[in-house]
Amino acid sequence: MAISQEEQHAGGGRDYAEPAPQPFLGSSELRRWSLYRAAIAEFVATLLFLYVTVATVIGHKRRQDEGGDGEACGGVGLLGVAWAFGGTIFLLVYCTAGVSGGHVNPAVTLGLLVARKVTLLRAALYVAAQCLGAGLVRALNSAHFARHGGGPNVVGDGYSKGAGLAAEVAGTFVLVYTVFSATDAKRSARDSHIPVLAPLPIGFAVHLATIPITGTGINPARSFGAAVVYNQPNAWHDQWIFWVGPLVGSAIATLYHEHVLRASTLKALGSFKGARQ
Repeated sequence: MAISQEEQHAGGGRDYAEPAPQPFLGSSELRRWSLYRAAIAEFVATLLFLYVTVATVIGHKRRQDEGGDGEACGGVGLLGVAWAFGGTIFLLVYCTAGVSGGHVNPAVTLGLLVARKVTLLRAALYVAAQCLGAGLVRALNSAHFARHGGGPNVVGDGYSKGAGLAAEVAGTFVLVYTVFSATDAKRSARDSHIPVLAPLPIGFAVHLATIPITGTGINPARSFGAAVVYNQPNAWHDQWIFWVGPLVGSAIATLYHEHVLRASTLKALGSFKGARQ
């Protein structure tokens, strides 16, 4: 049976309605337990994410320091580090998506704020919870973290600060673009398997490609938490790159997806013109 063009635009014949933009401030959310429950979920998820991933980085560096490179299975290697990041974020997004949306990253939260999918109040509470969860990782770790570098994001040897910033912008662009594409409500209406598979591409996007350049930040909470764990000058020296880069990349990805691919601005303008006629 052929599907008309109108049905294709409506999501393959399934019912679809564009979600209404969230209020900008959202002060009414302060009276809802769901807001605080979501912030707690973001706090716990970020804490677990940082604990597992930074521990993996430290374990990798410890094996290198102890001369474990020559042993078979002597360490996880860079591929293992990438799998640890991707796999952990996959699990955490899957577990928390129904509670908080599974952001686990201030850059993702900023993108959703720019797209009017979360309120300013919710976004601010999420970022605070994410950074607090990242900062508390220090209390759960042993002396190995300080001894073996603490896993902070720094610009790699042989790369300029500009190259590091560009890598963070590009990496976060791909990450946030993947988030929007994988969780698009219209796409979910057309492809029922998307909600189940959404965390998988989100988890594995970009991590391996930018490890040599910056250690793959693309998450200000991750970079902040690792810097707190290590707490040495070199961990803070380039910290601005791991905030500016992800936030710029997130904003560009949001504008690209929402206003170019989805043409939200043109749709809103067309609706406005139609209402006047």
